[in-house]
Order: sequence, then C-alpha cells, then structure tokens
Amino acid sequence: MVLIAPPVRKPLSTRPATRAGKHYLIRTFGCQMNEHDSQRIAGLFALDGMTATSELNSADVLFINTCTIREAADNRLYGNLGQLKEWKDQRPESLLVVGGCAAQKDRDLVREKAPWVDVVMGTNNLDRVLDLIDYAEAWGGITEVVESLEAMPSSLPVERELAHSAWISIQVGCNNSCTFCIVPAVRGPEVSRRPGDILAEVRSLAAQGVVEVTLLGQNVDTYGRDLALDGRRRPLFADLLRQVGAVEGISRVRFTSPHPADFRRDVVEAMAETPAVCEQLHLPLQSGSDRILAAMHRGYNSARYLDKLSLARDLMPDLSVSTDVIVGFPGETESDFQATLDLVREIGFDSAFMFIFSPRPGTRAADMVDDFVPAGVISERFGRLVEIQNASSLRRNQEMVGRTYEVLTEGPSRKDPHVATTRTRGGKLVHVEGQFPAGEFFDTEIVTAAPHHLFGR
Repeated sequence: MVLIAPPVRKPLSTRPATRAGKHYLIRTFGCQMNEHDSQRIAGLFALDGMTATSELNSADVLFINTCTIREAADNRLYGNLGQLKEWKDQRPESLLVVGGCAAQKDRDLVREKAPWVDVVMGTNNLDRVLDLIDYAEAWGGITEVVESLEAMPSSLPVERELAHSAWISIQVGCNNSCTFCIVPAVRGPEVSRRPGDILAEVRSLAAQGVVEVTLLGQNVDTYGRDLALDGRRRPLFADLLRQVGAVEGISRVRFTSPHPADFRRDVVEAMAETPAVCEQLHLPLQSGSDRILAAMHRGYNSARYLDKLSLARDLMPDLSVSTDVIVGFPGETESDFQATLDLVREIGFDSAFMFIFSPRPGTRAADMVDDFVPAGVISERFGRLVEIQNASSLRRNQEMVGRTYEVLTEGPSRKDPHVATTRTRGGKLVHVEGQFPAGEFFDTEIVTAAPHHLFGR
C-alpha cells in the first residue's frame, strides 16, 4: 500500500521515545550534504530511543541515504535494494527507509523496483522521518516527497562521528543550470538559512566543545542573495565567514563548495583576514576547454578561472586547492581534453575529484546523445588525467616535507591504532606515530610524503 502525506508531524519536543532498545543502521552515499543529513537522521533516531549498530542483522530500522549525481550511484542503489530483499524476508518486522536525492527524483521507481521498501522520503522532509516510520508500521508502505522544497528545519538533533568537528548547512538547493547536473531538479532552488540561525548553531556547537566547522551549500558564494536582509539582495557569504570565524572556541572554519562564476574578491579577503578560516579552497574546474565550459553552462572560461585562483593564492600563499574535473563531456575532442590536461598541469592542484561523464536523465547533457564520447576513449583520457594529477599531488605534498604544521587529530588510524590520523589547516591527511585523543591540536614536522597523505612526527 502506497500512501501520501500522513498526519501532521508530532513536535519533537513532546515526542516520547517509542523505540527504546531497538537499533538503527544508516548507509550513506554521495556528498557531504548527505553525510550531514545522515547525522540529523541519526540524531532523530537517538531521540526516539534507538542505538546505532554496524550489523545489518541487528538493525530494526535501516535508512539508506541515496545519491543520484551519477548513473553509477543509481545502479548501486538498486543493486543494494535487491540484496536487501532477503533481509526483509527474514526480518519482516524491520523497516527499510530510502531517502536522499534518488528518492526525491525517482520515488515511484524505487517502490516499483523494490516494493519491499517501507518508506520513500524526499530530501527536505528529514524532520518527518519518525512520523513516517510510525505510519509505515501502522498502515504499511508510504511514499512522501516534499515538492515545495522549503528550507529544512535546522533545529534537529545531530549524531556526529567526531565530537570536535561539525557540518553546518547554510543553504539548500541551487540556481545554476549546469547541463550535466541533476542537483537543481532534486534539491530545488537556493534557499538560505538566516545568518542569526547559523550563528546560534555555531555558538551552541562551540559550547559543546566543537572546534572545527564546515559550512555546506551547493553554491556557498551566493549564500544570502535570497534573503534581502538589508533591503537589497546581495551575497552575504564573506560577512558570514567573518562572523563564524569570530565565534569564541571555533579554531577552524571550512566551506564547500564555491562556484568559480560567483567566487568574488570579498570572499577571498574574508578568508585571508579571518584567522579561523582555513587555507583551503575547493574550486570546481570541470574542464579546461572554453568550448566545453560553455556547453556545460558554467558561466566562466579558463582565463577567468585562473584569475580568481591567482587572486586567492596571492592573498593566501599556503593555500591548498582541490577541484572537480569531468572527462568525456559530450562533444569533447582530443583538443578539448588536451586543454584540460594543460590547465591541470599549469595550476598544480593539491588534489582533484575526477569523474567520467555520466548522463543523468532530465539534464540537457543527457540529450546530447549524438555527441557522446566512446567509452574506450574516455577511459584512456581518464587514465592520463589521473597520472598528471597524482604527480601534481605528490609534488605539492613533497614541498611540505621538512616544514612544521599545526594538525588536529581525528583519532587512531583505522589500519594501525598506534598511529594517529590528523589534518592540517589545508585539509591534508597526516599520519603521526603515537596515540592522541581526537580533537587535540599539536605541531608536527612532515617527514615523508605520498600523493594522498603525509607522515609527520
């Protein structure tokens, strides 16, 4: 039975813990926004009396937080749901909940392909999850996807993996029209949280011992443009960075992701002049070819991208820069790809997320079928890009050897409990021999470097 829109939610402040003694398991796919959403779901489950488990067969509620940014993510979802049918058959009293972007985009398809799913819910109604599983237990399967896409309430409990570090959502949705991206269709238009609401959350986190926050948005550079707080609409992100960085107890402020078309000097100056803001910038390039950038509707060309990155590096000499690159966008020629290789080599990124183009139904790029690049050509190009970027990452890390950096511990390494996992202000992963509690700052000298991590003492 598929039902739409159950009764009005119960206020969280008055809701009793109805599932004491039960266990939940959350599986998260996709971006940091999804990771943060999962922390909120975990907070609500804990509020309901449940405890986390890592064992599937111990889970009374399994929540799958989905991604749909690439075709592989969709395939992985349905593969996972197929494997979970046996689990549901063996544990019919357990609840299977699917949320996130794929649920928002393909709500009916999820139920069609996996009718054993109990709840399908959208991206902006996470605060309803307890009511939805209550309803599913009482009446059967339910599908609810919020279409209005209003900003999700911020006052939800959160279960964080690291007590000293927190993500803070400052904005949901996106107003851009990149031809390859499905996010605006599933997350909706930009909606900014009020600055006072964000700052209140930061102060509350600092009082709990959080020392590092990461501000999340699909395009943080345009944060606040929809608020018109001072009688006019303008981006407020630079102001927000300064105010968050001034909160007592917060030592590190990070953010993701800016958009090169909207990345402005005032933001760079706020980064450089606010001590708590880290010397780290993720600036998605996507392609080094001006022709392909225009076809992607990115709103900048390679020269403009270089100008903005040069400004940031001039004001922050120790800046760590990462990026996104798509290989095989429809119509990409060898000349276009060579322009990407040349630019990646020239810039010397510290790291890069490199992707093979994935056509997403509902995007304009998915309709460019006559211009699709053969898979074999894409694979060969991807290998060349990875080789160049790995060399750049290693070179950038080797430049750090012999220097001393402040690091923040995240706890013991998963591979060796006698080695601590730490990060620099630039976001570099540093392994340090010894046992240090999570959330501790200390200085370490970098002794050796690999492409994706460093060793310090």
